[in-house]
Amino acid sequence: MTQEKALVLFSGGQDSATCLAWALDRFAQVETIGFDYGQRHRIELDCRAALRAALLQARPDWAAKLGPDHLIGLQALGQVSDTSLTTDAAIAFNADGLPNSFVPGRNIIFLSFAAAIAYRRGIKHIVGGMCETDYSGYPDCRDDTIKALQVALNLGMERRFVLETPLMWLDKAATWRLAESLGGAALVEALLEHTHSCYLGDRSQRHAWGYGCGTCPACDLRAKGWAAYAASETP
Repeated sequence: MTQEKALVLFSGGQDSATCLAWALDRFAQVETIGFDYGQRHRIELDCRAALRAALLQARPDWAAKLGPDHLIGLQALGQVSDTSLTTDAAIAFNADGLPNSFVPGRNIIFLSFAAAIAYRRGIKHIVGGMCETDYSGYPDCRDDTIKALQVALNLGMERRFVLETPLMWLDKAATWRLAESLGGAALVEALLEHTHSCYLGDRSQRHAWGYGCGTCPACDLRAKGWAAYAASETP
């Protein structure tokens, strides 16, 4: 375990929670940051406090490492976006082939604000759940984007930030397996019960893979990943 500090982009979803567990397993101190940008599924933000507590129940030895949480208001991002994540529009694909759930500039803005917080807090490592293996085609989740942004942030702030993306080459089944390796069945159960991924913000239905509408792209991806993970766990 390194003695350095990390700041985790923590939305309240499965991926960011797994990244938080990954960081707590590796760094001496870990802080979290979330963003309120007028997202349709804002209920994910309401899950964050209970989720942080549930992770510490699964791994009590992490309690001494988990530091402050930062919640940043970025309503302007929602105001300039015309997407199915920031309006009531039906989820569909645009003419350019990208899903209309893509919020232009979102991860670039998130990581820029996270770097500003990290600069102030003396944190080197910034951890995000971006993934190129099992994702919706968002260009700001690509490894090339993250590497380019790391260079830009380091040059623009004259600091040596490291943008960590532990899920970049993992599919959803592998992400569940990573969680299990970090905290066993207790951590997996914490993710099932307390994380939120559904684009529609639906927590009225509990499925084998967690809460959600069961039909949106995020729910579909999560359900398929859970099914593949569960099948691999079956003797």
